[in-house]
Amino acid sequence: MFYHDKKLMYDVKIDGGDPQFAQMLLEQFGGATGELSAALTYWTQSFHVEDKAIRDMLHDIAIEEFSHLEMVGRMIEQHTEKGTGAAKDAAYKSTLFAIRGIGPHLVDSQGQAWTSAYVNEGGNIIRDLRADIAAEAGARQTYEALVKLAPDEGSKKALVFLLTREISHTQMFMKALESLGKLTDPLFGNVQPDETVNLYFNLSKDGPLDLRGPWNSESAFHYVEHPEPQGQLPQEVNNPDDEHSRPS
Repeated sequence: MFYHDKKLMYDVKIDGGDPQFAQMLLEQFGGATGELSAALTYWTQSFHVEDKAIRDMLHDIAIEEFSHLEMVGRMIEQHTEKGTGAAKDAAYKSTLFAIRGIGPHLVDSQGQAWTSAYVNEGGNIIRDLRADIAAEAGARQTYEALVKLAPDEGSKKALVFLLTREISHTQMFMKALESLGKLTDPLFGNVQPDETVNLYFNLSKDGPLDLRGPWNSESAFHYVEHPEPQGQLPQEVNNPDDEHSRPS
């Protein structure tokens, strides 16, 4: 059961209006890293979780993302309603608002329609939580760009709040992975890896630029300077079942 409390999670008060900035804000309304994508991703993921506490977390964050969608929509609405002068004229020459009208639409900043392909869920909570961390990083990057481009202080404050919540959600997902013992352990599922799991192949050879770090050093990894094809018999070994290899 849902109900809508008609209060914004963070009050949006735009100083003036800029329809061109509203067009940029559409990225977080109907874009790949936007709030609708996040809300539906986490809500769908929740159906694949047996852990009741993690399911509850996903529900809470999904609904919070819907509240963020409401904030972004209100910002777009205000920026298109209050826009004046040349900026408003330029924005309304774009089909994003000229035909569709003022306010938010389920498109990104370039007019690309939202698609359910943006919903990232794979039926395994460890896989999903890792994807969620990456998704929050993408949204945070978008909000940081929007903060820098924001034409007024009211927009900046609202966007900083939204950016902050992306960081909070990242930390929550990391804690959930940690509770499962999978924050730093990449292994999950029923199929065990083969013997190459700890090999690092030096496949981009450039002499002094072949650099080393903890990702290709002992004891976690064995550095293979000259990689060879894996999982194949050496060419000089004959297959006894091959009739051409039998003596005549």
